[in-house]
Amino acid sequence: MTPDVDLTTPKAGAHDVLRRLLTLDCRLFEFAAERHWPAAGPVLPRLSRSANHGVLWFATAAAIAASRTPRARRAAARGVASLSLASLTINTLGKRSVRRPRPVLDPVPVVRRLKRQPITTSFPSGHAASAAAFATGVALESPGWGAVVAPLAFSVAASRVYTGVHFPSDVLAGAALGAGAAFAVRGLVPPRAGTDPPARPRAHVPALAAGEGLVVVANTASGTADRARALRDALPRAEVVECGPDDVRGELAKAAARARVLGVCGGDGTVNAAAELALRHGLPLAVLPGGTLNHFAYDVGVEDVRGLSRALERGEGVRVDVGGFTSGTKRGIFLNTFSLGVYPELVRERERWADRIGGWPAGVLAALRVLRADRHPLRAEFEGRTRPLWLLFAGNGTYHRRGLAPGRRLDLADGRLDVRVVHGGRRPALRLLAAALAGPLTRSPAHAAVQVGRLHLTGVAPGTPLAYDGEVTEAEGEVWLEKLPEALTVYRPLPGA
Repeated sequence: MTPDVDLTTPKAGAHDVLRRLLTLDCRLFEFAAERHWPAAGPVLPRLSRSANHGVLWFATAAAIAASRTPRARRAAARGVASLSLASLTINTLGKRSVRRPRPVLDPVPVVRRLKRQPITTSFPSGHAASAAAFATGVALESPGWGAVVAPLAFSVAASRVYTGVHFPSDVLAGAALGAGAAFAVRGLVPPRAGTDPPARPRAHVPALAAGEGLVVVANTASGTADRARALRDALPRAEVVECGPDDVRGELAKAAARARVLGVCGGDGTVNAAAELALRHGLPLAVLPGGTLNHFAYDVGVEDVRGLSRALERGEGVRVDVGGFTSGTKRGIFLNTFSLGVYPELVRERERWADRIGGWPAGVLAALRVLRADRHPLRAEFEGRTRPLWLLFAGNGTYHRRGLAPGRRLDLADGRLDVRVVHGGRRPALRLLAAALAGPLTRSPAHAAVQVGRLHLTGVAPGTPLAYDGEVTEAEGEVWLEKLPEALTVYRPLPGA
């Protein structure tokens, strides 16, 4: 029953080798068909059908994401992305490259056969490709979840031979293509675990048994109820104060006055307020991500309650830089970014709509409204020249980008401000898009990037909007930006500890 294969072989020797491999493939198929598989009968055919059109894997991704941990959500997203790339490759290239007929079903018991037989060519197996792509993608982001998914993926791949719709080589080739798709996605968007910042410089911080001495303020507007509950369970002696956004600063001030360690759970703006108080009182800071983006917590290396509670109980921490700005009588700090120009206006517009339509839709709407508006670039003087600017961005630490992933800081104590400038011009949308796509490129007609220790901007008109860590204020004239090296002590779990 050796099938005909549409291949052109230039040499007889190669043709003989290929025919022997195909003969072996058919014998393996017949061996599998004749073999009795205990307990597989009621399971594998159903499992094979459930994987049609990726339904099984989308449901599995939803179940993984429902665990509500950042790593699980990333693993689910990576698995779906890998599956999508594998399916696209198989359906556009794989099935058309080798037009191999399906196996003859005579050796396969009727009870095993699928009710609806596939009509596409046999090589390679799309089901095996999807299964391997999803499982590999999940494992690259979260080895734990990958170990959970792997038996399911193996069973789906095996079911294609068991039900008689594929030869073993079809399944092996599909699985190899699927795993390759997952690694291709990794090349475009590297896993966060592969870009964790170094745990340096290490700081001496108190170890808090069961969280004793820790006071955490949780901003309920960020949807932190589940995290606050999990923190109480993990650290029963810690004090957790939940409050609304209008009361956050007051509760943080009270907590700083009585805490041994100041904790915060909320978005980047809430974390900024806590960091300012921690600096003022000389307290170490414990940050639990609780907002939409959580740039600082993730870049430090804290993702969830488990990691933070481990760092607190073991006394593991690092020192990080803080950015500072001054404009007239206004002074403040930023842990992530400072900007002026289009972005502060975008933040204001987003806040107008966020409560009505949600954070992400509000951000898209704000970008469209701001970029379409008839406006002129602001003017500021730096490096001895007055320049028209659409945007000036200063990061607390150098932002790096690998593949298509958004920029991350790999060292929060590098002593540098990462300054990006989008020059003024007639088409702000195109210039901003070019700067975003170029990432860390240093020079172009549209934008520039430099790393400095401090920056002085003159000629800034009073009332110009300034944004820092998602908060917006107005300039009072010239602006000074500086770094405060290793000024803040933060808890974070140390790798390998």
